[in-house]
Amino acid sequence: MKKSCYLFAFSLLLFLSFFNTIEGIAQNKRPNILVIMGDDISRNSMGVYGSKYIKTPNFDRIANEGALFTNAYVCNPKCSPSRACFLTGRYSWQLEEAANHIPVIPPKWKFYPKLLEESGYLIGYTGKGWGPGVYYGEHNPAGWEYNEISLIPPYKGISKQDYASNFEAFLTKRDAEKPFCFWFGTHEAHRKYEKDSYKKENKDLSKITVQAFFPDNELVRGDLADYGVEVEYHDRQIGLALASLEKRGLLDNTIIIATSDQGMPFPRIKGQIYEEDFHEAFVVRWGDKIIPGRVVTDFINFPDVAPTLMEAAGLKIDKQMTGKSFLNLLLSEKSGRIDEKRSFSLLGKERHDMGRIEGDQINVGYPARAIRTDKYLYIHNYKNNRWPAGDPEYGYNNVDNSPTKSYLTELKKEDPDYKYYELSFGKRPMEELYDMEIDPDCINNLASDSKYAVLRNQLSAQMNQELKRQKDPRALGKGDIFDYYPQAREEKMKKMYKEKYYNMFDKFFEVFGKKTVPIPSGFVEKDGEN
Repeated sequence: MKKSCYLFAFSLLLFLSFFNTIEGIAQNKRPNILVIMGDDISRNSMGVYGSKYIKTPNFDRIANEGALFTNAYVCNPKCSPSRACFLTGRYSWQLEEAANHIPVIPPKWKFYPKLLEESGYLIGYTGKGWGPGVYYGEHNPAGWEYNEISLIPPYKGISKQDYASNFEAFLTKRDAEKPFCFWFGTHEAHRKYEKDSYKKENKDLSKITVQAFFPDNELVRGDLADYGVEVEYHDRQIGLALASLEKRGLLDNTIIIATSDQGMPFPRIKGQIYEEDFHEAFVVRWGDKIIPGRVVTDFINFPDVAPTLMEAAGLKIDKQMTGKSFLNLLLSEKSGRIDEKRSFSLLGKERHDMGRIEGDQINVGYPARAIRTDKYLYIHNYKNNRWPAGDPEYGYNNVDNSPTKSYLTELKKEDPDYKYYELSFGKRPMEELYDMEIDPDCINNLASDSKYAVLRNQLSAQMNQELKRQKDPRALGKGDIFDYYPQAREEKMKKMYKEKYYNMFDKFFEVFGKKTVPIPSGFVEKDGEN
């Protein structure tokens, strides 16, 4: 009897050992995931998207060895909501407080890194993860923090965080038997910049491309050149990350996504519903799973990323995720338009930065929704009586400070360049319509042209139908709730609004009769960048 028991126990141990070995092998075959997220980098700043004055060989390498997407869009172009859409797989207007910038993100939302961790993945991030704002849980929604190693940056505006060394630390520390999911989030090209850093890099201002909504002068060209220096620094970090994977033999079993959360931090771009802010650079590499050099024209959105990564990891897509996986696009042998249904994107914004008042209500947003098709962009500005870049009284706070901003806001009506001020800071009509094939800078608004009335109405109807299907409060006539959601920076609000300040948590309770998400006790906001 004892012998039988011993044999049974020994057999059980052998089985469990065999099972664990098989499980380890299976996990090791699951793809690793590396997301490289730039901060405020425009699509047309990358070489493979046509940049002539900024060199991005490492980003371009990912595109050339994988797939380049020509129609990738953020859902809401500002750091907090953009990254929230990416991490949750939900559209911005489906995220309640997290549709706004610098929110208290509701604890009920699930993030794909956490879901992957629960399935056996090791997760981490360096640089900038989700933020700025308040989150719940033990770690940033992007993963466990790896930011201990610092360096001396080449210019004052560049972060001291050593992204590549922190990624190395993660790879060294990890259990090699388990797959990993890592968020490599640089702070570049977020402002501030070291002024005239381009001169130290011997950049030629004559090669700078100036957008049609900016005056073409030395000051603007210099500002754009300083921005380019930071984009090239970001690209060098991509090269170091690829080298870390390559030397460990991990490159080809790693899904690498490189993109940015929004466009460059300049007037009429960052935080605005125009082409250069929400149309993102987006490239994916995955060893021999993706045929090199493919160009995909299907429309994909940031909410589509989380379900794609879940499916690629062999997991069931969480029911909270409303985006649609594009794994089939990655694995396809085709280029061009693969799924005919992916022919448009929905975009929108609510409150971004503070600095806008309406009546006795502080911190109201500039709500807008838009639909982008292959040829047209239609925008509906719900509260077009408000200043789109923030109130002049508070310094147009929804636009980062810069030499370009200072130049434009100091112009007088009689100045020849005043039209550029109006494009960036002036009030806008309720409806806007642009032909993106001939007007990518969104200068010539066709919405009031009778020749486009039928098209304008068709796009408006399509947009509203889709938004109602997604239960967008703004499309359902309940959008004012977004203006009442609290922002996390109470002390900054006190300084800005002074005697007009009131506690937004109390105000929300007063108006809606229920408490919004409280700030976790002991929380210290680590990422204070806009």
